Amino acid sequence: MEKQIKHLQRQARAAERYRTLKADERKTAAELLALKLRDLDTKAGAKSEELSRQETALQAAIADQRAIEASIEKARESLSGDTESFNEVQGGYYKVGSEIARLEQSIQHGEELRQRQTKDLAQAEAALRDIHDHIEKDQGELEDLTRSLEALAPDLSRAREAEQASGQALQNAETAMQDWQRSWEAFNEEASQAYQNTQVERTRIEHLEKELQRLLRQRERIELEQKEISSDEVEKIMQGLIQQEDETERLATAWQSKLEAQISQIQKLRDQDRKLTLHLDECRADAQKARGRLSSLEALQQAALGKRKGGVSAWLENKNLHERPRLAQRIDVRRNWERAVETVLGSYLEAVCVDGIDAVAETITSLRQGAASFIEIAPGGASEAAPTHGERLSSKVQGDTSLDSLLGTVWVADTLADALVRRGRLGVGESVITSDGIWLGPNWLRVNRDPDEHIGVIGREKEMTALRKEVREQLSRIEQLEKLHHDTRIRLKQLEDSRDSGQQELNRVGRAHADVKARLEANRSRLGQITQQISSLERASSDVSGEIALAEAQLKKARGNLEVGLEGMKRLEDRRTGLEKLREQLKTDLLSMREKAQQDQAHAQEMAIKVESRRSTKDSADQSLRRMETQLGQFSERATELSTQMEEGVEPLEQKRQDLQEKLGERLNVEKRMAEARRKLEATDNQLREFEQQRSDQESIVDSARQDLDGVRMVAQEIRVRREAFADQFDETGFELAALSGELAEEATIEEWDEQLTKLSARIQRLGPINLAAIDEFKEQSERKEYLDAQFTDLTDALNTLENAIRKIDRETRSRFRETFDKVNEGLKTIFPRLFGGGQAFLELGGDDLLNSGVTVMARPPGKRISTIHLLSGGEKALTAVALIFAIFELNPAPFCLLDEVDAPLDDANVGRFCDIVKEMSERVQFVIITHNKTTMEMAQQLTGVTMNEPGVSRLVSVDVDEAVQMAAM
Repeated sequence: MEKQIKHLQRQARAAERYRTLKADERKTAAELLALKLRDLDTKAGAKSEELSRQETALQAAIADQRAIEASIEKARESLSGDTESFNEVQGGYYKVGSEIARLEQSIQHGEELRQRQTKDLAQAEAALRDIHDHIEKDQGELEDLTRSLEALAPDLSRAREAEQASGQALQNAETAMQDWQRSWEAFNEEASQAYQNTQVERTRIEHLEKELQRLLRQRERIELEQKEISSDEVEKIMQGLIQQEDETERLATAWQSKLEAQISQIQKLRDQDRKLTLHLDECRADAQKARGRLSSLEALQQAALGKRKGGVSAWLENKNLHERPRLAQRIDVRRNWERAVETVLGSYLEAVCVDGIDAVAETITSLRQGAASFIEIAPGGASEAAPTHGERLSSKVQGDTSLDSLLGTVWVADTLADALVRRGRLGVGESVITSDGIWLGPNWLRVNRDPDEHIGVIGREKEMTALRKEVREQLSRIEQLEKLHHDTRIRLKQLEDSRDSGQQELNRVGRAHADVKARLEANRSRLGQITQQISSLERASSDVSGEIALAEAQLKKARGNLEVGLEGMKRLEDRRTGLEKLREQLKTDLLSMREKAQQDQAHAQEMAIKVESRRSTKDSADQSLRRMETQLGQFSERATELSTQMEEGVEPLEQKRQDLQEKLGERLNVEKRMAEARRKLEATDNQLREFEQQRSDQESIVDSARQDLDGVRMVAQEIRVRREAFADQFDETGFELAALSGELAEEATIEEWDEQLTKLSARIQRLGPINLAAIDEFKEQSERKEYLDAQFTDLTDALNTLENAIRKIDRETRSRFRETFDKVNEGLKTIFPRLFGGGQAFLELGGDDLLNSGVTVMARPPGKRISTIHLLSGGEKALTAVALIFAIFELNPAPFCLLDEVDAPLDDANVGRFCDIVKEMSERVQFVIITHNKTTMEMAQQLTGVTMNEPGVSRLVSVDVDEAVQMAAM
């Protein structure tokens, strides 16, 4: 603790040096900023003058640029006029050129047209000659065709008449054949219908005879089943089962109600236990926190009251005074006056309270080292008398120790102003003090704002007293909560035990009720099946009797219909013979008529083709002659038109040639004028280019001057910005710029002050980190350490308790595991040979640590070597697993065991041994087996299966084998 205080004192001195250097650093930084501002003001003035010069130069350059631009505008106006004159002359030149081109094209077109007209006239004359030749030839051919058509007309008429007569005869023969065909089809339909009717009747008779035999057999079977079925025995069994079901259901309801009440009480007690645990943890945490705070305060208080001073403490212990209270522990100060009393009393707060000073004075000479104070206990308490002109500090203190000798001459004042007024009336040895600890005498003043070990002693003592009371109350509350929590746990354990026993009884009653209910449902299902079967048989018997009578009537009627059909078929055979003879005669006549009609038709067609061919040729010749005559007229008109056009086109062509010569002379004059206008335009354009070049050069000069001006402005702006930034930084220092600048010497430089600021910063850096709140940090860390020490102690104790519990559990687990392992191993060794008919099997641990090692199943079926279960076949694995399960059930049997097709991979011999063991164990364990094996099903006492009487509808069917045997025996 003392080392910590010394360390904090060193840190306080370092903090004072740090604050001094920081103040020097702030002033030096402010002076450096003032120097920078003064330098920037000088630079800003110089840049302002340079900026004026640059602006003047820029204005002169801009004036020269404006003069050149005026000259350019004049040159542009002159160039515009010259351009218009040149464009006008050039337009005339282009106009003359277009007229010349038009005349040349017109003359060329006229010559080409005359050549085409000459060529077309020659072609038209040749075509006229060819048309005259074709007309003469077509007229001769037309006369020959007319004579040939006149000769063929009588032969065509005779052929048409013969074709018509043979066609009529053929039509009559086909009509007679169609009439016979209709008669034949009607006969066939009648015969087919008669044959079909007889076949239908034969088939119906056979079907009715078979159906009648089936119905007779069915009626006999139904009568036999009606004699065998009876439901009286099932109804008697059901009455007994209904009574058992009502009894077991009543017991189950009673146990269920009792169990629900117990569960409700258990839930309430668990909620109460959880709430008590949370409340107990909160109280323990609060008590631990209060004890930690109290321990911290007691340590601080002992240090403040001098109880840890080595020499003095030993002396007090030697004189039996170390248990005596100190003055700070025996007084009670009014609120807000603690600091004033602590300031006046100071080290007297450490004074040991004794019954008499004389006894202490006789032994005080033996104290060789240290300082000690003693004060005599005065049961009368402090004096309550107060002068008329004020109140003494002793009146603010109560206790069993009189402090008039220490506080009787000290007056109190509410404020410093009141104390200053009262100071003038103080007598010898008197003083006055305020509530915040400002102490004044006639000619002196004392105030203490530094950390002092005696400041806060009185308030700390009050807090300690309150904390002790709080700790006692919390410990009492914790003790009560622990007792209530213990009682709750005992009651909860009793209810849980009662609930478990009640649950077991409820399970037993439930199993009995389920068994009775299953048997009752099976008998109900059986009775329903019997009743339904009886009703079904009665309905079936009635239906079969009706179907037999109906079948006999239908059979008699079908036999009569068959006899009628056979007589009709005999009559139809006679008609068939006559119709077949008539068909042969009609077919012969039809063939001869068809052959003659085809011959006459072919001759008539041949004659018609000849006539039509010559008539078509004659029509074509007529059309060609008329077309030639039309073309003759057209070509004659075309030849006349071409001759006229050629004569009219000679004179206009000569006129165009004369106009062309005139336009060529006019173009020469226009070319001379255009050359003169072009020379003038080029001169004006060259002058404008010179002015443009001058303007470009002048713009470069103006741009250069503007850039120089912008550069100066940027520098000036930079100086202003920097000055504003430095001015803002200087304002933050809190110094006056004018006063600080007046203190600086004219020869002071920025570099010198910058170097001085760097040195101050280096000195501050060499101080290292400064902790200005060391005392508060120490106080906080001390309290935290005490709290953590207490927590560590609790955790260490809890950890030791848990480790002891874990070791105990491990010992018990190893012991129980070894015992269980040995019993299961013995059971496996016994059951395995019974299932396999020989061989051996055993369990093997995979390591020495019983809690972490695995268990390997080793098996040797008859005729094989020992191996793990993974190397066996599917059936061997199944039997080995069953042996292990049965060994476990022998150790700790469950209420029932569910086996799902474990006998599927087994052969008949293994299934028989499996069934023997199951039957033996079923006396102690109820087995529920899912199987398709008949041998296993023969062993069962109760069978439940699934059947599908109707497509898509499944039903459960239950059979009690014992009852079935009894019923079969009856």
